[in-house]
Amino acid sequence: MRLPGRAQAAIDILTDIFERHRPASEALKDWGKAHRIAGSTDRHAIGTLVFDCLRHRNMLSARMGDGRPRALVLAALRDQWGMAVEDIAALGGEAHGPTALSDAEITALTRSLRADLPDHVKGDLPEWVMPLFTQAFGERAAEEGAALAGRAPIDLRTNTLKASREEVLAALEKFGAVAGPLSPLCVRIAPPGHDTRNANVEAEPAHGRGWYEVQDAASQVAALLSGVKPGEQVADICAGAGGKTMALAAMMQNEGRLVAHDTDRHRLRPIFERITRSGATNIEVVAADEGAKLEPQSFDCVLIDAPCSGSGAWRRKPDAKWRLTRKQLDQRLKDQRQVLEKGLKLVKRGGRLVYITCSVLPEENGAQVKAFLAAHPDVQLIPYAEQWRQAIGTEPPQSADGSLNTLLMTPARHDTDGFFVSVMRRG
Repeated sequence: MRLPGRAQAAIDILTDIFERHRPASEALKDWGKAHRIAGSTDRHAIGTLVFDCLRHRNMLSARMGDGRPRALVLAALRDQWGMAVEDIAALGGEAHGPTALSDAEITALTRSLRADLPDHVKGDLPEWVMPLFTQAFGERAAEEGAALAGRAPIDLRTNTLKASREEVLAALEKFGAVAGPLSPLCVRIAPPGHDTRNANVEAEPAHGRGWYEVQDAASQVAALLSGVKPGEQVADICAGAGGKTMALAAMMQNEGRLVAHDTDRHRLRPIFERITRSGATNIEVVAADEGAKLEPQSFDCVLIDAPCSGSGAWRRKPDAKWRLTRKQLDQRLKDQRQVLEKGLKLVKRGGRLVYITCSVLPEENGAQVKAFLAAHPDVQLIPYAEQWRQAIGTEPPQSADGSLNTLLMTPARHDTDGFFVSVMRRG
């Protein structure tokens, strides 16, 4: 396919997403099935254009004075892909491409953007979410939102049960792999451009050997801050597909007991293949309907990767920020309160409760922890800097929200996904 056809395909897919309120991944998959003539390079370019439109929906709409799919695609070709206006105009009327551009569209593509745009536009955020960002970040709210609209790199966690970071770097040198930020285990591959395909790191022999897993640097830090040690009794009670479970197993060097549990059996199902590949031997999977096997007050550390808005991962799932509603957020807050109570019951006295979200919203993070601590005077926060020095052994970064007790990592401040970590001790 040539660029005119790719541009029209992106317009059609965005129309499907907007009109049917569908996840972008589903719309892209269905389009690919219906257009099997499109090659993998075509699908990558179209998908990148669709996601760029969703990442920067507000700013692109502001440029065009129009938020419809066609306007978004035209503006993204200019602002995100760096195309000259005359080259974009030349796409109009081409075979399989968009219809000819109007004078108004060409004018919109040519003009400079106003400097006084509202912060939710500058930050490419839903307007109702903007006050929550302001609460978290103050004057930097729009900057933090804009960083969450960027393309994300591929981060990998070195599995120290089988390899060193140097070995992983050497194995992935052809992809331009470098040491990633914050985590001593992180290997990073830069995000591809619109004309280059993603590095298929899970097809590499080193992945099959279990040398690494795909995991953002901030997620790696969250696992490391648990401070788990060989021989401990540990429970990961929102294990999902097991990303953090695998990280904990490596930290424990296969010594001690590590329980992986999730109330969603579908999310938990992929964990078995990952366990086999990783070489972990101390993991006990407790199925969704077997929660009674988790003994009260028997664990040195309980990890809660809580259900949340996912706002910290909007670089990777940009359509999710436009689908999030206040009702959904309220449900997540309720889920978090419930899982915190569940986790506390499992922690032995003197043990640690680690609360994690992939969110940057204060209600899910600091406010949730504050309310939990107020209800449980026997639980105390461990300042994150103290925990960082002990568990990771380097100097900790500043928290993006200014907190001295809990850690919020963001793309703007830490070059990671948005992640919140709070480590607490039961007295």
